Amino acid sequence: MTVFCPICGTPSVWAENRFRPFCSERCQMVDLGRWVQGDYRAPAEPVGEDAPTDPASQPAPERDDEP
Repeated sequence: MTVFCPICGTPSVWAENRFRPFCSERCQMVDLGRWVQGDYRAPAEPVGEDAPTDPASQPAPERDDEP
């Protein structure tokens, strides 16, 4: 199966490529750099002003398996 690199568009064979879905280590590192720089973002709902921003400040969920 031939796939196209999401960074440069070069076709490569999926099964024989250890850098898949990228065509090379270079494109794999370019993608990683984009994640680190914040170029990619997952969509999320806006948080209201009254919502806590620190997850540690939220109460722990109750568990049924505790004695």
